Amino acid sequence: MIEKPQDSLDQSSISVEGRMEETINNRVSNSHLVTLDLEEFYSSGERVLFDIKNWLYEEQILKEKDFRKSIKLHDWSHYQNKFVAITCSVDAIIPTWAFMLIAISLKPYAKFVFFGSLSQLEIQLFIKALDMLDWKKFYNAKVVIKGCSKVEVPVAVYVEAANRLQGLATSIMYGEPCSTVPLYKSNKG
Repeated sequence: MIEKPQDSLDQSSISVEGRMEETINNRVSNSHLVTLDLEEFYSSGERVLFDIKNWLYEEQILKEKDFRKSIKLHDWSHYQNKFVAITCSVDAIIPTWAFMLIAISLKPYAKFVFFGSLSQLEIQLFIKALDMLDWKKFYNAKVVIKGCSKVEVPVAVYVEAANRLQGLATSIMYGEPCSTVPLYKSNKG
């Protein structure tokens, strides 16, 4: 989550043939930067899109009796411990209660149920994880929001992190501690 850069070249003396000893000063390790790695807020687990279009008559019309029957007969255990996004991919008028009924049916099985696309679900999962972070620890800190990750972090999550840090941190940068793009510097002292 939050890490200070590791130092392999703190202040070492190096002898170069025919030259005086020079002291190398690792400015990254001495800068007191705090790294915020958003990849660490990734929620592990399978993501599933539940599209109700298949439960509509001719993929256009919701018939309440048939819809309720489909819900009753469906094996909801297939969604055990999964993150589920509920949607309707066709242009049909779906009453709000239909989405709510599906959510209620999914709740005992799924880790998390959300209305929207899979990309919107991903953003929501990151935001929920960010909500658990104690943001006060970034007060008066120089923060680098890590740019490279093995997990794809949505741009919306980077924007959210920047919004939450602004006003707390003395500076916000993006990238890696050794190569950052400055984004924000407070007017404090």
